[in-house]
Amino acid sequence: LPPILQPLAPWKSELLILSGMTNLPGRPDGAGDHAGGTSAFLTCSHANKSDSDIRLGVSVDQLAAAKLGVGSRFPSLQLGLEGGSSGGVCDSGYSCAYTTNISWSGPRTPLPKMSDPRVVFDVLFRGEDQGQTPDQLERRRRLRKSVLDHVLADASRLQARLGSADRRKLDEYLSAVRQVEARLEGGGQTCGGAKRPEGMLRFDETAKAMADLMVLAFACDLSRVVSYMWGNGLSNRSYSFIGVPGAHHELSHHQNNPDTQAKLQAINTYELQLFAYLLDGLSRAKEGAGSLLDRTLICLSSDVSDGNSHSHDDMPVLLAGRLGTAIQPGRHL
Repeated sequence: LPPILQPLAPWKSELLILSGMTNLPGRPDGAGDHAGGTSAFLTCSHANKSDSDIRLGVSVDQLAAAKLGVGSRFPSLQLGLEGGSSGGVCDSGYSCAYTTNISWSGPRTPLPKMSDPRVVFDVLFRGEDQGQTPDQLERRRRLRKSVLDHVLADASRLQARLGSADRRKLDEYLSAVRQVEARLEGGGQTCGGAKRPEGMLRFDETAKAMADLMVLAFACDLSRVVSYMWGNGLSNRSYSFIGVPGAHHELSHHQNNPDTQAKLQAINTYELQLFAYLLDGLSRAKEGAGSLLDRTLICLSSDVSDGNSHSHDDMPVLLAGRLGTAIQPGRHL
């Protein structure tokens, strides 16, 4: 294993390293490699360069969810460590929808992610561990439902007054609202003594809480498909908490400077440490005669293969898990 992958040494036998893969649809029209790469990450579709006429494709997680998600409360979950609106322009004329989302249920419908583990917990488990009575839980459900009814009624009245482009945007918004409504109608569920994350969480605590929630979602069969964005395209998060100050995106333009490359290696190694935390959680969760890691396939990659060249060739692709007996790991292809 190279230095950046050393945190994964305990799971070397569970890894499948893929080299030489190219994501041609991620190449943008002119500038905009991060929007092109992020949007093509799971869709393998070429994004229409626009801030309003959003056109892409269905992402592979949603194709999987259409089959694997049958019978689970959440056919898929969209999670991340950074929020962000899908409106406006985020990369050289490309809509922010392309840089803040990797899951798409249709060419014009990005699926927004949840970036607060407390919100994720409440969506999954409805807060049953907070000592609320059944009457209190039912009252909260009715209030949420009434708000959604009000939103849908207002939106329906507005729809007839809009032009075609705005109607498409409103349709996407209504689809998202209906998904929230369906989740709230699903009822509460507890499993495995799940505890809600509390207080102001540091970044590492947030990342580990998200990993724990993913393991719980699989272990409780609440969902069988999860997409997870470590950061948005063009993320300028600072990693000063591991001794690497400065904006990540700016550091990625390393210009082959050894000092900058060393900082990037520290960030990448830290990211793989937290990926190892997820693998550890999956390996500890029992599933049948083995573990969840035996039954799961995790794909880790990026929007570009190198931040300095913004290339989409020889993408870094790492698979972990066996998906039952479908995958034979412990190899480099």
